[in-house]
Order: sequence, then structure tokens, then C-alpha cells
Amino acid sequence: MANSPDDIEFALSLKNWAVVGLGNNPERAAYGVAKVLLDKGHHVIPIYPRAEVVHGQQGYVTLAEVPEQIDVVDLFVNSSRAGEFVDQAIAIGAKAVWLQLDVRDDAAIARAEAAGLVAIFDRCPAIEYQKR
Repeated sequence: MANSPDDIEFALSLKNWAVVGLGNNPERAAYGVAKVLLDKGHHVIPIYPRAEVVHGQQGYVTLAEVPEQIDVVDLFVNSSRAGEFVDQAIAIGAKAVWLQLDVRDDAAIARAEAAGLVAIFDRCPAIEYQKR
């Protein structure tokens, strides 16, 4: 269980990103990271209890409600909630899960990998883009 450069590149190459925890609060990290993803050409789908439109992108309450294929599920949630969203990512056929900095659930990561998903953890796509 490690973040390989190839896995990070694969995840960053995928188009449709569901960002769990993305609301309209510009003080939150999810807001800024979503903007970077949009600027890099990704389609961002906010997943948030209020299903807000963020950065002009329609939000949804759950991953299952999203009417299009989700490639990456990016988690801005407490580690204790990561597993439920990883399980939802597996159920909807996502290709990768990305657990943000300080988000860690080894059992959920193992479930994702066993289901064939790439699992990135304790990393940030905005920081990974800065390294390029």
C-alpha cells in the first residue's frame, strides 16, 4: 500500500472527479483544490449535503445520484467517514479514490485496491500538479 508515481499520474489523467465535501466555502481546502482541478481541465462534481452549485458545477448529495460516470472520488472528509465513500466509489464503478492530506483508512484503501481501483492517500492533487 503506497502511492506510486504511476498511480498518481493515472488518477490525474482521469477526467471526471467527484469531490466529496465540496461546498461554497472559499475558506475550505476542497474549494481551492476543485478550482485547480477545473483549471487543469477536469470536470468537477461537488458532493455535499446541500448539493450546492460550486464553481458553476452542479452538486449532488450522494455519489449514486450523479448521472454520469465518475472516474475519481476525491475525499475531503474525516478519516472516520472515508470508508463509506470508498465503498460508494466501488459501487458506482469509479476507477480511483483519492484520500486527501491527513485522510487515512487503511481498511478502505485495501477494499478499493481489492476491487481494482487505484487508491491514493495522504496526498493532494493540487500539490501533485505543482510538482510537475
